[in-house]
Amino acid sequence: MTENAELTASFTELYGAAPEGIWAAPGRVNLIGEYTDFNDGFVMPLALPHTARAAVARRTDGVLRLHSTDVPGGVVSLRVDELAPHSGHGWAAYPAGVVWALRDAGHPVTGADIQLTSTVPVGAGLSSSAALEVVTALALNDLFALGLSAPELAVLGQRAENAFVGVPCGVMDQMASACCTEGHALYLDTRDLTQRQVPFDLAAHGLQLLVVDTRVKHSLGDGAYAERRAGCEAGARALGIGTLRDLPYEGLDAALDTLAAAGEDESVVRYVRHVVSDNHRVEQVIALLDAGEVRAAGPVLNEGHVSLRDDLRVSCPELDLVVASANAAGALGARMTGGGFGGSAIVLVEEEAADTVAKSVIEAFTSADFATPGVFPAVPSAGARRLGPAA
Repeated sequence: MTENAELTASFTELYGAAPEGIWAAPGRVNLIGEYTDFNDGFVMPLALPHTARAAVARRTDGVLRLHSTDVPGGVVSLRVDELAPHSGHGWAAYPAGVVWALRDAGHPVTGADIQLTSTVPVGAGLSSSAALEVVTALALNDLFALGLSAPELAVLGQRAENAFVGVPCGVMDQMASACCTEGHALYLDTRDLTQRQVPFDLAAHGLQLLVVDTRVKHSLGDGAYAERRAGCEAGARALGIGTLRDLPYEGLDAALDTLAAAGEDESVVRYVRHVVSDNHRVEQVIALLDAGEVRAAGPVLNEGHVSLRDDLRVSCPELDLVVASANAAGALGARMTGGGFGGSAIVLVEEEAADTVAKSVIEAFTSADFATPGVFPAVPSAGARRLGPAA
């Protein structure tokens, strides 16, 4: 039995009728550009083969029923006209928030039965929540013939996470899940949502991008993310600009002097330095990929990790160990990816060295008495799509 057939059978047993279709939306890793998206900056994610899948059928009675094969517990049953921000519901808040955001925007969603399953590792910084949001939005967009574009669905997913769940994330994760294409990285300007699919065929260059899941769970709802966002906004205010995107890299040193002279908290100075320099690193990597110089992106990844570790201070011992041990074993470059405080790192390696580097990282974790990390290649994959009819 195929995975889709299994999901169809599970949905049918649970809800008493077959779903109208099955949809998928991927998790992502971000190649470069971290904590830049809520500063109107640049990011460069790619979709993973790992997806959230949803079997869905419409309802017309205002009832929303949600179930996940990955979470213990029964069906969560809600009324669509009673959905309200910050009302809890655990994992179900992500798909429920999408329904709320769609209805709040005036779209006639009258209820649904939804069965979800996901292969995106939770808590690994690979956007498992965005995958849930985007797959729900895409399915409802199709079933209720809403006519929304992929970027519009991504923005609705972000609104669900910001306003309904209460996590002040930027739009990168949802845009990556909705808009990435196979074999490419997504160069996204988060100010106007213009995007370019940049060829990222690692195999053609004899390279691999490894994802190392440290198994250290992180939560963006714990306040550290919000504190850094607030610090970035404080820095922009102190510099008299709308967002840190408006500060060119060439003006960074002078701006940092201005902040210090004005008595801004040293954390604000550090955050500004990270964001502006990471925007510059995205532009550097784009230029290298366009020139076919993929290997030369490795040192830029290393610089990005140092900035995340020292300026933004969102790394952790396990992430630092991935970077140090991978580079010591011959990697071209490495950095933490995602929100930090755990989660995953990425490692750019020569294809023939991938197993050696992975083994070295695992051995380093064993020596440090850390949990054994998960290691897998990041294959640039397709964004959200309908997988077909339920049968």
